[in-house]
This record gives sequence, C-alpha cells and structure tokens, in this order.
Amino acid sequence: MNKTETKHKSRLTKAAKPIQVNLSCHAPGAKEVFVAGTFNDWKPGTISLHNHLPNSEWAVTLPLSPGRHEYKFIVDHQWCCVPGTPDESINVPDCCANSLGTMNLVLEVS
Repeated sequence: MNKTETKHKSRLTKAAKPIQVNLSCHAPGAKEVFVAGTFNDWKPGTISLHNHLPNSEWAVTLPLSPGRHEYKFIVDHQWCCVPGTPDESINVPDCCANSLGTMNLVLEVS
C-alpha cells in the first residue's frame, strides 16, 4: 500500500464519536414518556425518559452521532413535540414539518 492509500484508508475508518446529548420535556401528570426519532428508526417505547420530580421534567441522555436528527416525544402513548400542545399549533424554531402533516423537533449535533 502506498502513502495515499494508507491516508485514504485511515480517513474511512475514523468514525465521528457520539456526543452525549440531553433531551427533556415538561410533562406534568404523565405516567410515561419516551422519545423516538431518526436516531432509533422512530421506534416508540425503546428510549424512555426519567421523571425528575417534583418539577415534572422528564429527561434522558443519549449518545448521538454528529449531524441532523429529527425526533418526537411520546407522552402516555401520544406523539408530540411539546406535551399538551397540538403539533399544528407549534411555532418553534427547532421544529420542521414532516410527511404526516405534523411537526418534528430538530436537533443539530456538531
């Protein structure tokens, strides 16, 4: 292998390290909160948030790769960006429309 091939090979094997990212939502009265998104193939029920009483703040820390991630919370089986608020009324800079006619939260990890 020549120097060019070695350099090219080392660039291919270096993967970006995941970054620990905190996701949280305020969901008073919720019994369970999950998050699903592009980082887990939108599988509900696989990533649960933990309730930090007494302020009803639910949170989880995830290792996410750098890049753009879209996600939603699932609060007591209801998909949402902001618990207790219909997606169509969301006017948040960190949201984008999805193909289902609702909104997704957007997170850029750098």
